[in-house]
Amino acid sequence: MKDQQHPQAKLDRAAINSLLAADPDDLNLAELARLRVRYNGFPGARDIQNDLDTLLKRWNLSEEDLFAKTRQLHGSARIFNVGTRKADEADWS
Repeated sequence: MKDQQHPQAKLDRAAINSLLAADPDDLNLAELARLRVRYNGFPGARDIQNDLDTLLKRWNLSEEDLFAKTRQLHGSARIFNVGTRKADEADWS
């Protein structure tokens, strides 16, 4: 099976480059978790998946730890502010 290109890869590459130069604050942890979910099992984007692994190692986290921390964050505060969308609308993009 041939590797696929993810439709969000270009935008995600910019986000990952930013994370690679950043410290693990709340927003960056949430962003890393979001990208881990997006690329989990995706047949391609190996460079992105490798960089996500690198970030986990650099920030001394297992994927399980990352998801536990971000579940807590999302439970206590709104992490992502998305444009003008109403709070009760879902983002299916």
